[in-house]
Amino acid sequence: MALKTENCLYFQTNSLSRILSGMADDVFRDVGLSPSHAFLLMTVNDEPGIQPSQLSELLRLSPSTITRLIEKMEYQGYLERASEGRATHVHPTDKCRDKDADLREAWEALKDRYTQKLGERYTEVLTEMAVKAKDQLESEN
Repeated sequence: MALKTENCLYFQTNSLSRILSGMADDVFRDVGLSPSHAFLLMTVNDEPGIQPSQLSELLRLSPSTITRLIEKMEYQGYLERASEGRATHVHPTDKCRDKDADLREAWEALKDRYTQKLGERYTEVLTEMAVKAKDQLESEN
């Protein structure tokens, strides 16, 4: 008997993730940044002086991934790092603050794009269910 992927949460969520990633890449192409870089910059704009460990927790990315994202955005002139003792703090540059409205507009465009296809209520329910499932699966590890 052949296995069917339509009954497998793993395959279905990965498929959904690829579709959403493709939509996000299309939307953010106009901004010139990846969705991860955009969310990082918006977060730093909202919380100047945030520490990389806090970014890692908020974005649910590994510390090494956060370091690479920060380094790339620092190289492009969007972020600055400052050390205070053993702590590192990440600050937005003027270039980052100037890009904020475009980044938020892109996030809204992405949300509008998938909400048009799924409907507002379904989008809310699906998002809520995904958060609950993620939290429950993480709490068991």
